[in-house]
Amino acid sequence: MAERRVNVGWAEGLHARPASIFVRAATAAGVPMTIAKADGNPVNAASMLAVLGLGAQGGEEIVLASDAEGADAALDRLAKLVSEGLDELPETV
Repeated sequence: MAERRVNVGWAEGLHARPASIFVRAATAAGVPMTIAKADGNPVNAASMLAVLGLGAQGGEEIVLASDAEGADAALDRLAKLVSEGLDELPETV
């Protein structure tokens, strides 16, 4: 299973707008993946309610994971989005 550990780059954490950006990117990636707090249970990264339910705060470490084919590239893009706290989807997502 491929995974990426990154710190949340949005000051407000994965709430409201940042969560929406993340979920859209996870859905667009086209591979099933999970997101979890470093010590928590993984949830579906394409589910807005699940992502909001994590309560991930700014600077907190999260784990993105997938065992799907092509997951490495998708996880790299999502890790960049989260760690840099981007306000828009990068064109590469």
